[in-house]
Amino acid sequence: MAFLSAYYSQKGPQKPANQDGLLIKTARTKLGEIGLFVVCDGMGGLDKGELASATVIRGLSSWFSKQLPQQLEYGVESDQIWASLEQQVHRLNEKIVNYGENNHVQLGTTLTALLVIDQHYYLAQVGDSRAYQLNDAVKQLTEDQSLVAREVARGSLTKEEAQNHPKRHVLLQCIGVQSTIKLAVSHAKCQVNDTFLLCTDGFYHQLTEAELQLYLIDQTIATRESGNEAVKQLAKRIVKRGEVDDLSAIFVRKS
Repeated sequence: MAFLSAYYSQKGPQKPANQDGLLIKTARTKLGEIGLFVVCDGMGGLDKGELASATVIRGLSSWFSKQLPQQLEYGVESDQIWASLEQQVHRLNEKIVNYGENNHVQLGTTLTALLVIDQHYYLAQVGDSRAYQLNDAVKQLTEDQSLVAREVARGSLTKEEAQNHPKRHVLLQCIGVQSTIKLAVSHAKCQVNDTFLLCTDGFYHQLTEAELQLYLIDQTIATRESGNEAVKQLAKRIVKRGEVDDLSAIFVRKS
């Protein structure tokens, strides 16, 4: 087994529908084991946020199932595969923007996508969903593209002030709102037992890194069932603290 993955998703208690979207796709290929893991958070303050997140999830799932095998057949390299996935994200953004303009609605979604190809991982982000690396310690791999994160970086706000700031949900960009988006991308080597967490802001907002360490690093997670249970227990803590947003997370370890 190349990947051990687990997930959890829950509708916010005051929300009519869960606007989050998740994707877990894996395959054994000529380049070794490939995994694509995605979280999307449909914009709750905009119309049809669930449609935006679902469109991205379906579009990336289709890329993995149809375009990726063709590229592998032609013998393309890892970087070319990643470039193809980036292009797909831009096409999906254009599709959602056009839908909104044609139907006179606003809709949008965040995106955090992790592509693992043999000995490398690639990350793409738009918005404030996050990716963490969970090896010996918790390491945040993405930077929130939000108003409060920008002000923290400028020194205008402390992290504590940003935590409950009334504008903490205001994003600098998201998929489906503007015709042009700028993906925040990164890549690095990926070793056996490297572990990642992808999650929406409803999941991480009420949690500390110490709790992520306790539940997802310090305790043994050897099966999908134990992974699902660990993520679920964290979700229960979040809900007890009064989180009203949808919350979703994917846990993945390269085996």
